[in-house]
Amino acid sequence: MDNFYLIIAYVLSGVVGLCVGSFLNVVIYRLPNGMSLSRPSSHCPKCKYQLRWYDNIPVLSYIMLGGKCRSCKTHISFRYTAVEIANTVLWLLCALLFWKESIPLACIYMIVCSIFICIFFIDLEHQIIPDRFQIMLSVLGIASIFFDADYGWVSHVIGGVAGFLVFFLISWGFEKITGREGLGGGDVKLAGAVGLLLGWERLLLGLLISTVPAAVIMSVALRGKEGEGRQFPFGPFLVVGFGISMLFGAQIISWYLSLLGL
Repeated sequence: MDNFYLIIAYVLSGVVGLCVGSFLNVVIYRLPNGMSLSRPSSHCPKCKYQLRWYDNIPVLSYIMLGGKCRSCKTHISFRYTAVEIANTVLWLLCALLFWKESIPLACIYMIVCSIFICIFFIDLEHQIIPDRFQIMLSVLGIASIFFDADYGWVSHVIGGVAGFLVFFLISWGFEKITGREGLGGGDVKLAGAVGLLLGWERLLLGLLISTVPAAVIMSVALRGKEGEGRQFPFGPFLVVGFGISMLFGAQIISWYLSLLGL
């Protein structure tokens, strides 16, 4: 019977994650443009065709329409479907990894994954991380302290303080030395909020995971005259690193310590 309930939980997590993924597309498109999340109803940005319910079925509608608007046949970005699939997979992973341990913690991590997806695409396109995401992550971080059996409240508090201070000092020092902005304020607040959520151990792991590929990609993208003065968003790298650390950090840290014989 326990296995039956687990299967139901996994299936529901996937279905709800798919539906939430569809809403995330609304957030990603409208929030940075200062638009209402509820009005007007979903429509084609080019011909203003109001989408019917059968045009809004996650993933399936994209396939049935051939990736085009039903009215004007304008190409629909695959990003919408990618967001829906990504959110579904991440919610399933949260259920598989944490449901048995703590249902509230699994639900918290599901919401965090959805926020990370929004930050990834908004920062990638607009190079901003809206403050409301930082507030939501901070609230979820405080809530996670009561359900996280692996990392105590001290780790979470140290992670929040250290994440904010380290990034703030790096940003301040870079600007003082070069006269240019290095890390944006959104990145600084993101590190603090996620540090509170994950604890200092997984915060450090997430930073290591995110900074290595970021350094390589940015060094290539910003090289030469074409890269001079070009701004590159760091948020997408951060949320990928933090996401991996949140989902698999305990296993990665345990594996690394075992290599050291600790």
